[in-house]
Amino acid sequence: MTTHVIGDTAVLTSRSLRHILRSPDTIITTAVTPIALMLLFTYVFGGAIDLGSQASYIDYMLPGILLITIASGVAYTAYRLFLDMQGGIFERFQSMPIARSSVLWAHVLTSLVANVISIAIVIGVGLIMGFRTGASLWVWLAVAGILILFTLALTWIAVIAGLSAKTVDGASAFSYPLIFLPFISSAFVPTDSMPAPVAWFAENQPVTSIVDTLRALFAGEPVGTDIWVALAWLVAILIVAYAGAVAIYKRKMR
Repeated sequence: MTTHVIGDTAVLTSRSLRHILRSPDTIITTAVTPIALMLLFTYVFGGAIDLGSQASYIDYMLPGILLITIASGVAYTAYRLFLDMQGGIFERFQSMPIARSSVLWAHVLTSLVANVISIAIVIGVGLIMGFRTGASLWVWLAVAGILILFTLALTWIAVIAGLSAKTVDGASAFSYPLIFLPFISSAFVPTDSMPAPVAWFAENQPVTSIVDTLRALFAGEPVGTDIWVALAWLVAILIVAYAGAVAIYKRKMR
């Protein structure tokens, strides 16, 4: 049974990836907005932001930009899933000897691959703009693990949006709050510079702990409790989103 699921997922993932290869503009579009924000904040606003140290502003904000990249990318998962639902592809799959779970996992793994490529592009541009880190291979792997977990959590939220949406615009609109969330966090400015109510929200929402963890890892500083708070948020969101997506999918496919 497990081999059957893995094989079906591999075939359907290959199908989804071929669609992306035929239309690479989705990856380019996903990377354009974060790169534009990186240019804007570094060369326009960066000089006016006092970090209280000699740290480069691009080093400070890159973790937040990476999260925005992922939040932008998962919108395409909801979009592609919605089109498959509307096109009747899921119903055709139901009439074939294909594991049900493989249909959703194919979209999720496609999102993961596409977002990894987008993140690589953004980091490459960041390096050109002056981003520097002394992170070891193990630290990079830790960063990659956190970003992958973040991608999976948001992608399962995207699956819920794609299955539940009534229109194409509605399928991708869910990502707007996710893209906006890093702006009310420590991603671009320290939270102690914010008004008290905003600072409270920023300090107690998931993005801040994730950004602070990534920033500490890149800088070679102790991560403290931030990493455990970040992992707790990510695992909780992933479990809830996965359970919700599977429940909606089962109801849709009855």
